[in-house]
Amino acid sequence: MLRLPFLALALSGICWALGFPLGKIALEEMGAAHLILLRFAVAAVIAAPFALNTPQARRLFRSPAVLVAGVLYGLAFLVQFEGLARTSVALSALLVGLMPALIAFCAFVMREPVSRMSWAGVAAATLGATLIAGKPGAAGTPLGVALCLAALLIFLAWLLVLRRAPKDAPPLGVTAVSIIVATVAIAPFAWIMHGPPRLDLSPTAWAGIVGQGVLATCVATAAWQWGSARVSSASAGVFINIEPLLGAVLGVALFGDPLTMAIGLGGLLIIGGSLVVVLGEKNTAAPDLAEPPPTPA
Repeated sequence: MLRLPFLALALSGICWALGFPLGKIALEEMGAAHLILLRFAVAAVIAAPFALNTPQARRLFRSPAVLVAGVLYGLAFLVQFEGLARTSVALSALLVGLMPALIAFCAFVMREPVSRMSWAGVAAATLGATLIAGKPGAAGTPLGVALCLAALLIFLAWLLVLRRAPKDAPPLGVTAVSIIVATVAIAPFAWIMHGPPRLDLSPTAWAGIVGQGVLATCVATAAWQWGSARVSSASAGVFINIEPLLGAVLGVALFGDPLTMAIGLGGLLIIGGSLVVVLGEKNTAAPDLAEPPPTPA
């Protein structure tokens, strides 16, 4: 039975990684704001039963923490995919590997224990991000890299706010309500900036949108929550590295993304550093924040 949680965690990492190439395909025919709006609309339809089926779940629509978290969730995706529109799939995916390092640093700021091993991982991942940001080359623009990094900070804020969600709330209910709130929050931004989204898209673009809504949003989050609840946070965190690693591989293999020396070395430092951070949790009394979160794509 222990294998099932690990399989679920692996599935979540794979589905999140697929979000990058699926998003890049859809971005060929629309802007990032419309893509995220349609992706969340698809996910909201799937999430609605989980958000409405119990009184405990419905009460979450009155929780300030869940409402703010939902807005941050949608905003983070908007910023991340504006970055993806200006960078390669491989580069955007590799930068996601910074999340465990950011979480460890935030835990330190909040006076929570961080081991020396984790600090070494933070240093390696930060150095890797600096290499990539300093020389993205043909893989992206400085603005694109900056937007991808800014999105990670918003995801970190989302995690902090989620800690204030009602403790007795059903986990899938929190996720479902957050998705619905994010959809409502994204809509006016997309509408004001770009007008109503086009619906006369090619089957390929719709496949990218639906794939993101179903796989990279709903399936990935549900699989992560089920699997991470049944293993230690350090063990679960190892699987978060599937997303940047597989995303980079898919970017190079399917899109011909350039893999320069700076990006290759930086990616190795980010992935290796994040793995060290996660394993370093075993040397501390891991706080809630230190549990590697779903890092969506």
